[in-house]
Amino acid sequence: MLKIGIFGAGHLGKIHMQQWLEIPDVQIKGFYDPNDAQAATAIAQYQIPRYTDIDELIQECDALDIVSTTTTHYEIAKRCLQHGKHLFIEKPLAHSLEECKELVQLVKEANVKCQVGHVERYNPAYLALGDQQLQPMFIEAHRLSQFNPRGTDVAVILDLMIHDIDIVLHLVRSPVKRISASGVSVLSETADIVNARIEFDNGCVANLTASRISLKKMRKMRVFQRDAYIGIDFLEKKTEIIRLKEPGMKSGMMDFPIELGNGETKIISVQMPEAPATNAIRMELSDFAEAVIKDKPVQVTVYDGYQAMDVANQILMKMSQHNELHNV
Repeated sequence: MLKIGIFGAGHLGKIHMQQWLEIPDVQIKGFYDPNDAQAATAIAQYQIPRYTDIDELIQECDALDIVSTTTTHYEIAKRCLQHGKHLFIEKPLAHSLEECKELVQLVKEANVKCQVGHVERYNPAYLALGDQQLQPMFIEAHRLSQFNPRGTDVAVILDLMIHDIDIVLHLVRSPVKRISASGVSVLSETADIVNARIEFDNGCVANLTASRISLKKMRKMRVFQRDAYIGIDFLEKKTEIIRLKEPGMKSGMMDFPIELGNGETKIISVQMPEAPATNAIRMELSDFAEAVIKDKPVQVTVYDGYQAMDVANQILMKMSQHNELHNV
């Protein structure tokens, strides 16, 4: 039985509590949250013991789930790693790039499992891609949300865009060559809408837009490569793949000819792979538990979390430079 402790009983912390209770071979030993109101609600809802001593909770557990505010991730994770405990850390990995870099080293020294909560890796629409051979050359992503004061203590890059940064890095798998970005603070003290262009060494370009002042929600990514277009709707959990049909390729749900104007005809195949009916948060937590119990690699490593933060940090810097140049 894997003994789990949880740091944070806020909105997402409670969701994690609910999911952990549904995962076999896991026992929640307790949680820590200095906010009495949040703690009382969690106790009433889930009957999970509250710890008021951080180190006592750490010592009682095999692994810790850090779902507290981002500014606390580093200090809590560091104390857990000093006790040699396995970690699940909600995204972003830490508040600063320096903290992320040190956590990568501490995880390596402690020789423990550490998974970062980039939950879109487990989104059914993304999982529907399966073993598709993807070699993106252009990616466009829009992640738009209605305004919510929760999360506005950080720029929308760390709040929303970091999801797409992680997915893009996972898809492209090439060093970043150049980044440009611009953003505007509209309702909060930090940037509420940001556009970033990321160029990779292999020639791929990703254009990402994130906004938390939209009238409607959108979480879409479009991937273009030499022979295909892939549309991923993270919100609706739908995926479509439109590609040139090669000899021997199975028919899609719809195939149709395209006249190229020189007497040549190509066949376009439209596929809509079925998205698995999964709970993304439960799946990522289950994967982490299995990695600890069975000594398997985690799916989203601490280095993945560091890389996403590295790119997010560069976008923040470029956005600030752009704004200073144009006196925004």
